[in-house]
Order: sequence, then C-alpha cells, then structure tokens
Amino acid sequence: MSQDEIPALLPRTSGYQFVLYGDACSGVPGARHETTFASVNAVIRRLQPQPEFILFPGDEIIGLTDDADALRAQWRHWLDHEMSWLDRPAIPLWHTTGNHTAYDTMSEDVFREVLDLPKNGPPGQEGLSYWVRRGDLLLVFVHTLWTGLGGEGHVETEWLESVLRQHADARHKLVLGHHPVYPVNGFSGPYQREIGPEHAGRFWGILVEPDVLAYVCSHILAFDVQVYRGVLQICTAGAGTAHRMPEGVEYLHCVQAALDDHGFRYQVLDTDGIARERLEWPMASFPAERWRDLTRGEGPASVTGRLQSGSRVEFRFRGRTAADAVSSAQTLLSAYSPGSIAPVWIGLQGPRQTLTLILGREPSRSPHYWIGPSFPGGENFDLHLAINPDMGPGGVLFRPWGERRWTSFAAASATGLETLQWPARWSVGHGQHGGADRPFAGSDLTVSVSIG
Repeated sequence: MSQDEIPALLPRTSGYQFVLYGDACSGVPGARHETTFASVNAVIRRLQPQPEFILFPGDEIIGLTDDADALRAQWRHWLDHEMSWLDRPAIPLWHTTGNHTAYDTMSEDVFREVLDLPKNGPPGQEGLSYWVRRGDLLLVFVHTLWTGLGGEGHVETEWLESVLRQHADARHKLVLGHHPVYPVNGFSGPYQREIGPEHAGRFWGILVEPDVLAYVCSHILAFDVQVYRGVLQICTAGAGTAHRMPEGVEYLHCVQAALDDHGFRYQVLDTDGIARERLEWPMASFPAERWRDLTRGEGPASVTGRLQSGSRVEFRFRGRTAADAVSSAQTLLSAYSPGSIAPVWIGLQGPRQTLTLILGREPSRSPHYWIGPSFPGGENFDLHLAINPDMGPGGVLFRPWGERRWTSFAAASATGLETLQWPARWSVGHGQHGGADRPFAGSDLTVSVSIG
C-alpha cells in the first residue's frame, strides 16, 4: 500500500464495506462547494480497497431553483464532472431525496429523471423512495419531504413497514433518509430540522421491531451518532458545506464503514484522510468479574484522566426512590477534585426525579446537561448507564439492567465526554461537600462500576 492510500476497514467475516457521505450542495461550476466537495472525494479515492458501494443521503446539488433546466444542468455537472472519477457500474451510488433536490413536484420529477433509481417505492413515490437488496443486506431509502404528504419533514411509514416485513430474512438492515428523527447538536425544529412529530414515533418504532441496525441521515451539518431503543441514528452531512459548519467542532468528512456478522464499524475521515472518530457497535458487554461495588460516601475515583478511544465507563445504579415528592437534586455519583466544582454529576433532579448528567467543561462557563429517564416515587430502579467517548454527545446511554437495547440521553451539546479529564475523587449518594450536599433521598442505593 502506498503512502497516499488509506486502509479501509474490512469485514472480519463475510460482509460489506462501503462509504456514507452527504450534503455537498454543489453542482455549479466554480462555486465554493465544488472545491470543498472535491476535497472529500479525494479522500474516498485514496481508500484501499475501494468501497463496494456508496450511500449519499441527500443534497448532492445546491438546487432550490424553479427552473427545471437549471436543475438538470446542476445534476449533470455533479454526475458527469464532479463524480466522473467514480466507476458507477462497479461501485453503485444510491441516493436519498433532500431539501435542496426534491422540494416541490418539479424537482421530484427531475430527481426521478436524472438518477433513474429503482421504481419499487409506494404509489406516487416511485424513484423517490425505494429499496435495494444485496445478499443478506437490505437498504431502504425513504423520502422525508414528500409533497404528496405535506412536504419537508413528512414521511410515509406503511410502505416502510411492509418492506421491512417482506425482507425479514435480511440479516443486516439500513434505512436512509435526509432528515434526522432526533435532534443533532441541539439543532431542533419539527419539519425544518427533523421529521415531524406525527411521523417520528411511528417511524422509529417500525425500525426497532425488525432490528434495523441504523437510520442514516444528513441535513444537519455535522457528524453525529446516537442510539434509541437499540437503533443507531447516524448523521453525516460533511461533504461540502464547510462555511456553515460550527468552526472547531464539525469538519468536512466521509464515513467508511464495514458490516459483518460481528457487528458494525466505521471511521470518520477528514479531508486529510485522518480518522477523527471511530466506533464499533454493538458495545461488547463487560464480564461479571469486572464489576465492583462502590462504597457510599467519598473516596478515590475508579478512573482518572482521559478515556482513550475504544474505552468506556459503565455504572449500575440500584435503589428505591423516595416515596414523598422530592424536587431537589439528588446525587447518585459525583466526580470532582477538591477546590473546584464537580465536572461530572449524575443524579436525579426535578419533581419527576429525572436522571441527569451534568458536565462542566470549563471553569466559569455554564455546564452541559444530558437528560435521561424519570422515575416514579416509591419504586425500585435498576439502571445501566454507559459513557462511551467514541460516540460524542450521543455517548451517554442508558437501559434497564438486563435489557439489550441502549438509548442515548437527550442533549443539546455538539461534543460529549471525549475530552474530559476525569478527576481524582468520587462521591456516592451525596455531592462533593459532604452528606448534606444534594443527598439521595431514597433508600438502598448501590452503585457499581466497570471500566474497559
């Protein structure tokens, strides 16, 4: 392999290796996005071996014109010039619709015409929504702004459910659409930024039942991964629109991925070909002998310093909530250094006793909040909480102990705990200032930890 080549992640058994990227917003000769898009394509061209296929979840061109001929010209420039390096018969490229490319009936017609995608979608959406089967892999592409249903943020679900049921024998299933279902980096707004609320719950439920691996989307200019009820939401929107990305946080990128019987792995490559983020999913369970109970009160921390990529810390919280209404903050675990406010606090707060993680990144700056489930008063709880720095803001996860499906805490941050320097002291059952500081108001609290 030459110095310029980038080694691709490969399946460890029989499987698939491919590329995800989206939101180039190009198609205009000499425009600013042509250069940035080319810089991302240059990285894909360096991959060895080349991907088996490419998935592009929308906004290839800048679009948003009422001139059909101008729209066709953008598509032709994108396909025939900007993507001329790709041997499409050998490496298929599959697309979803996007808000720059399928925003009205005219643009939907042009999308169908120039891309000529499979016509196996629901009535009225032929060539807009469709599915592809490759061996034991099912790919389903949904149109998240269908004009026939209301436009942006609206998506049909009955056909999706039918396709997943029809292909129940597929070992691996990916669903792709342009709009996220869950907010990314705190950018939230029904229809404009994510799928509308009247569709979102049913849409996600349809993904959960047949064990879809991931919903892949773009639209929000970021790379982001979260998980809800065991299904990943992967947002990749870094193919060209650099000037609108949060500086110092997000970056132009593509995602090279491998999928096999052991699971899913990816590397997020920037325009220098450097892997800035990685993940292996599902997370391997820690063996029972690695878990240990923590002593109530203050003591030395079980982990200090920065968690390295591939490492994580997990907690098991067991106890019984207070029978009487308690709204004040109640500490489960606090991580701190003497003389400074705890950078990590995990506990219950508010009248619904909502599980919350508070992260203080910088002195004198407001902390960031991760919001989890709430607990009724006077009831037992047994919760598994994981902190995975490889998942960024989506890497604070929970599930009832003994269940297999993880869910990310809700957050409005663009980064997670990946840069946190864990401090030297932990306190269980109360805050850093002794037993009177935010004490746990329930009973029978037990906290266990495992690190690996």
